[in-house]
Amino acid sequence: MDIQRTVLWVVFSMSLLILWDNWMRYNGKPSLFFPTPVTQQAADKPKQAADPKADVPQASSVAPAGQAQLPPGAAAPAPAAVAAAAEKITITTDLMKVDIDSIGGEIRRLELLKHKDANDTSKNVVLFDSSPTRTYLGQTGLIGGAYPNHRTPFAVRPGTRQLGSADQLQLVLEAEQGGVKLTKTYTFKRGDYVIGVRHDVQNQGTAAVSPSLYLQLVRDGGKLEGESHFYSTFTGPAVYTDVNKFEKLDFDTIAKGKSEHATKADDGWIAMIQHYFVSAFVPSEKTPREYFTKKIDNNLYSIGTIVPVGTVAPGATAAVDSQLYSGPQETERLEKIAPGLDLVKDYGWLTIVAKPIFWLMMQIQKYLHNWGWTIVALTILIKLAFFPLSAASYRSMAKMKTVTPRMTEIRERHKGDPQKMNQAMMELYKTEKINPLGGCLPIVVQIPVFIALYWVLLASVEMRNAPWIWWIKDLATPDPFYILPVVMAVSMFVQTKLNPTPPDPMQAKVMLFMPIIFSVMFFFFPSGLVLYWVVNNLLSIAQQWVITKNIERSAAARA
Repeated sequence: MDIQRTVLWVVFSMSLLILWDNWMRYNGKPSLFFPTPVTQQAADKPKQAADPKADVPQASSVAPAGQAQLPPGAAAPAPAAVAAAAEKITITTDLMKVDIDSIGGEIRRLELLKHKDANDTSKNVVLFDSSPTRTYLGQTGLIGGAYPNHRTPFAVRPGTRQLGSADQLQLVLEAEQGGVKLTKTYTFKRGDYVIGVRHDVQNQGTAAVSPSLYLQLVRDGGKLEGESHFYSTFTGPAVYTDVNKFEKLDFDTIAKGKSEHATKADDGWIAMIQHYFVSAFVPSEKTPREYFTKKIDNNLYSIGTIVPVGTVAPGATAAVDSQLYSGPQETERLEKIAPGLDLVKDYGWLTIVAKPIFWLMMQIQKYLHNWGWTIVALTILIKLAFFPLSAASYRSMAKMKTVTPRMTEIRERHKGDPQKMNQAMMELYKTEKINPLGGCLPIVVQIPVFIALYWVLLASVEMRNAPWIWWIKDLATPDPFYILPVVMAVSMFVQTKLNPTPPDPMQAKVMLFMPIIFSVMFFFFPSGLVLYWVVNNLLSIAQQWVITKNIERSAAARA
């Protein structure tokens, strides 16, 4: 028993220490245990690659045989020419505002007009960015020779820059280098986060050429500002192919050169993922391509794909079409763009359970038109589905509660003889027809479903900026007045009182403190998640109270 007390005190002390450490990190103080990662420190000042050629991919084996390697320095124009030709083109649609540089046709900033920043609601969410605190770029170009790439000055054709009343608009950029003329055409459509990216390659020389096209996303390795320390979401690159499926990649692994992922395929896409949002280059299907990851500079990484253009005869033109999605992780949008793209909404190993739960949520939302009430309704439905299992668990705990005084008596009577104490306990269980594990097993069966629901609520951008009632204006942010967390703490305390009291006094004290310890974390959780737990707890309390009272009445009648 002394050993059990020691273990419980160690667990309790470590829980308080870890909670305090999380609180310190949440307020920007240094951690007691974990040094700040290098990538996190360096993220304060992301930058472009110091070497102007470092971020230009090299021709690879996916290109046709005999294709030339990119000569060192051949693709990088003189700095003076770059500075003279620089021009920023701003495209505005109903959903986004995009800044594109005439140098390479590089996407340097992309602002989502329908999504507010989580830390400052007066601003919009910015994905692509080239600010002092963030580097996140979309780049394309040709390799396999001294051809135009994302560091080449492009001429910009005149045209409309705002969508206005039209359904689409195009931005066309042109550059010629090494006898090859490259025409980039960006197509923006109303109500769409997909940007059409077309590359027309015209051979203006006297010999056939075989260039390859690269599409790459460049980002610093820093985490998002204001990210919670009480729950973790993935930020980083990902690759998808039909054979290898969805593969998340870690910045630190890429930096060490140990990143393992699909390298060749005839399908798939590359993406840069962060909480709620994603940017992804999607080449045309059934086209050979190679995937690559690379550390460009200190705290600067790229993920991309290389697609062979094919042999282009003198005077001929070849075209390569692709798409760039940059926007929220809305399942219905992602499913229409490319196979597997909805997997960027990552539910982990419980995806097979989480996806049906999200589908059910979407169906409920169509009728209720309020995500808060959708969470309430979904929690009730899941609770009803598991009603028999929960009832069996609560009946077992209620029976245990009725015999707790007798169990305590047996422990006191055989305190010095564990063998006799266990025999007496087994006899009591047999007489009262109690299964000691009966209260645990039904709960274990439900755990995967409730964990999957947790990830669904955490990952769903649909909750972002979605109000519920009165003081809850955004289900994706913490409760501003902490009403739900307080209700959560009270409900956990009530549940503890309904459960059988542990025979050991120390265990009983720990069980009383646990609701307080865990409830503190809920003060920093999104209110949508806390709402789910509150509703689930209230339903559990009601069910457990009814079952416990019935069993107590039956026991009293028998007595």
